[in-house]
Formats: sequence, C-alpha cells, structure tokens
Amino acid sequence: MRGVIFDMDGTMVDNMMVHHRAWQKKLADLGIFLDLDQVKAEIHGVNEEILARMFGDQFTVEERKQISHEKEAAYRSIFKNELVLVSGLTELLSDLSGQGLPLAIGTAAPIENVDFVLDELALRSFFRAILHAGSVTKGKPNPEIFLKAASALNLPIEQCLVFEDSVTGAEASHRAGAQSIIITTTHRPEEFTHLDNILAFIEDFSTISVQQILDIDPKNL
Repeated sequence: MRGVIFDMDGTMVDNMMVHHRAWQKKLADLGIFLDLDQVKAEIHGVNEEILARMFGDQFTVEERKQISHEKEAAYRSIFKNELVLVSGLTELLSDLSGQGLPLAIGTAAPIENVDFVLDELALRSFFRAILHAGSVTKGKPNPEIFLKAASALNLPIEQCLVFEDSVTGAEASHRAGAQSIIITTTHRPEEFTHLDNILAFIEDFSTISVQQILDIDPKNL
C-alpha cells in the first residue's frame, strides 16, 4: 500500500450515535418518526440525498440545504464536549506520516463538520487531500469520493487502503476497487458478509501498525 484514505464519521471519531439522534429529532420535526434502529439502517449518505430520498420533492433544494444546516449545527453543539479521536488513531497518523505515506479523508460529511473535527483536534496537517460532501455529485455507496481521494494522492485506488465503519462506505470502497479495514464503532461484522474487499475488523486503531499496512498486497477487486 502506498496511501491511506480515512472515512471520518464513525471511523476517525465515534460520533454516529450522535448523528443518529440528531437525524431522529430532525425527521420527527418534519413528520417522519423512526426508531434508532431504523435511522441507523436507512439514514446514510449526503444530507441532501437523504432528504430527497425520504421526502421526494416536498422541499426545494434551498429548503433541503437549510434543513441539513440545522441538523448539522445541532450535531456539532451536542458533540463538541465529547470530541476525541478513536483510540490509537493519533499514533497511527503520526507513524504513517513519518513513513511518508500520503493520507486523505473521504467523507460524506459537509465541510462544516470536517472543519469542526480537523480544527478542534488539530489534524489538518496530516492530510494531503480532504474530500467531503461538497466534493462529489454522488454520495456513498457510489465510489466517486474514494476515486477522487486516490486521484488527489496521485495514486491508483488499488494502492490505497480505506478505513471505514459503515456498510455503505465499505461498498463504495469495493466499487472503487480498494481494500478496506472496518472499525466496528457502528456496525457488526456480519453486516459486511456480502463484500469481499474487507481485510479485517478492528475495535480501534491500537492494533494496526504502519508495517502491517505497508505489507498489504494490492489487488484488483
């Protein structure tokens, strides 16, 4: 492997339950009542795509943007005092950078949330490329975000390892042609059995070394 791409929400920071609760409340305000398991299963991807999928043409483009802005502002307010990296990630980022491996972020989060995490935790200097919801026209499981991240690193996607937490993200990685390691903050390993690009499932980054990443054999999926 010559590069590493990280999803952000649920992968770098264990924040998905905060997102799920924020979505649950916002959807209830708009007349759709889901329990947390339904939110977890159905609400994924770029916010405007989620709203279009859930409400059809009930809202204009500008209204969807405003609803998305309100939901994300609520998330940041709730999560700010709990914002920490998943265990072991600080050390891994430092070690990867020390070995000269270029790093990228490929997330469905809006730019405001990316700035929130990177600036609050002083992580921006680790990443050569940062791609977010505004960087793509199609959200995960479409592979666009990962293909663009690899291109920004000037690497073929097959030589980039993707860290993900979600099934849709892992599917996007598979469609792109990348191998993935799954952080089990959000989903159980048995939810990924239909994908053959998963190398390992880990609870956090403390068990992964730079040498293990360098030793992964790139292959076409």
